Amino acid sequence: MLLTIVAFIVALGLLIAVHEYGHYRVAVACGVKVLRFSVGFGKPLLSWQPKGSPTEFVLGAFPLGGYVRMLDEREAPVAPEERHLAFNTQPLRSRAAIVAAGPIANLLLAVLLYSIVNWNGVQEPKAVLASPVAGSVAHSAGLRGGELVTQAALGIEDMDPVRSFEDLRWLLTRGALEGESVRLDVRPQSGAAHREIRLDMSKIDSREADAQLFRKIGILGPWTRPVLGEVMPDGAAARAGLRQGDVVLKVGTTDVVDGQQLRELIRQSVKGTQPLAQPWRIDRAGQVLNLDVVPEAKLEQSATVGRIGAYVGASPEFVTVEYGVLEGAWAGVVKTWDVSILTLRMMGRMVIGEASLKNLSGPLTIADYAGRSASLGLTQYLVFLALISVSLGVLNLLPLPVLDGGHLMYYLWEGVTGRGVSDAWMERLQRGGVAVLLLMMSIALFNDITRLFG
Repeated sequence: MLLTIVAFIVALGLLIAVHEYGHYRVAVACGVKVLRFSVGFGKPLLSWQPKGSPTEFVLGAFPLGGYVRMLDEREAPVAPEERHLAFNTQPLRSRAAIVAAGPIANLLLAVLLYSIVNWNGVQEPKAVLASPVAGSVAHSAGLRGGELVTQAALGIEDMDPVRSFEDLRWLLTRGALEGESVRLDVRPQSGAAHREIRLDMSKIDSREADAQLFRKIGILGPWTRPVLGEVMPDGAAARAGLRQGDVVLKVGTTDVVDGQQLRELIRQSVKGTQPLAQPWRIDRAGQVLNLDVVPEAKLEQSATVGRIGAYVGASPEFVTVEYGVLEGAWAGVVKTWDVSILTLRMMGRMVIGEASLKNLSGPLTIADYAGRSASLGLTQYLVFLALISVSLGVLNLLPLPVLDGGHLMYYLWEGVTGRGVSDAWMERLQRGGVAVLLLMMSIALFNDITRLFG
């Protein structure tokens, strides 16, 4: 819990500070007087003002946001001798640059974080496929498990090398959410020649980007040995006499070739709500044994599945993914761009009803993911920060009046018509924007509570 809280506060503080610093830095560069730079709202916990600077820097008690307060005639009287320092007296291009600088700063931070991860190198599972889910897109395409994916592409794009299973997972996510087919160049375990497999993602209902999405695709994880890990003392595995380190050779009449297939066989070992007893053949330190295993029936997302109370599958084979300086920086730019476009498309699909509003996440889910990523190490936490930074940048560019994108829409109107939005319309649009934003926040918070406590 403590790690989750600390990771969440650090993430919020960094992302908000970078966003507001973008506004602040460009405002100063444009000659605007900045009165206050605040990370957080409410009562100041800490404040200071550097010598010779007109800006007061503040750390607020409520961390969900921040602001940069500039000299502005619309907010308070401005002395005649300082009028040229006011935000509202600046040329249109300067005002637009100041407003756009916040979201752009978040996107640049994401590029930097992805680049650091690329330069530092990370251990990721090798792109060897586990047995696909029966009846899934991958199974229908002819994949059977054990294939090494060497290259992949979305739609008609050129093939790119697949460095790890995470590369493949990202491409599959894009393909499913965009309704584009994914082409894979695979090499079977048998050593047979390479062949190209096409996964038709148009068959997938991808309205909810959750774990079920990959079950529909059929590729849930990398290949692993069908070995048992830790066995729970009171679980079905322990009652059957199974032990940690047992390699499962056969379940019933089905030969077991990898951990994913074994997990699926266990899941499906329930008829209605009753578990089915099955003979298992195992290899225990070179000795072949036959044991009768009766899984436990568990309710999972309105479906009854089998569980044995043991960790199933060994760790996958890992590879080190590392980039050179320029290659890593460019890969950071490409990843930020791809995530931004995917985020926009998902938001657009939610607006028109093609994607579920359950995809909206609020502060509770973000806090949960912050803690989980931090527990996995610095690299995973940096990837999490980059993803949230992209989301924050894209969200603030949406044309909602209370967001930076809404102000940019006002400036676009001013640039086209030669006059600003009237005060009456400004007030109406602001009220509408607040209502939409509150609705989005309410849905996101409801999703958080359902996801974490439902």
